[in-house]
Amino acid sequence: MPSYLDWVRAFCLSLPHATEDVQWEHNLLFRIAGKMFCIANLEPAVSPTQICFKCTPEKFAELVEVEGIIPAPYMARNHWVAMLDINALRQPEIKELIADSYQMILEKLPKKTRSGLSAEPSTKTTKAKPQRSKPPAKAKAKPLRAVKRRK
Repeated sequence: MPSYLDWVRAFCLSLPHATEDVQWEHNLLFRIAGKMFCIANLEPAVSPTQICFKCTPEKFAELVEVEGIIPAPYMARNHWVAMLDINALRQPEIKELIADSYQMILEKLPKKTRSGLSAEPSTKTTKAKPQRSKPPAKAKAKPLRAVKRRK
């Protein structure tokens, strides 16, 4: 296993609610609520890309100008980049870009899914704010319908 996979995997799984899964035979996918935010290639002999992630349109245009980074195959239209050379950027920069990718995917999730993620217990402890309770709503009486009798 290439050495970059160790720190990429550790970093991706350190993000809240991130999961991993092997798909397409040789790709390690990192997801949040089933949506990919980073892909790592497990077998460099099969594909030249090492890791792929989503970025903003501005960052996409900037990154594809860097030697060793290309538009990600099949995903470039969604502003994903693929790193052919893991040394094209420093490790802290790569981690920041992956974190940005995670955040973009998280923000695109439906509100119901996001609230479900935040409702799950996390390892971080947070002080809960007291919530105000609303008074119960008054039930409206339904109007009575006139009943016609048969003769």
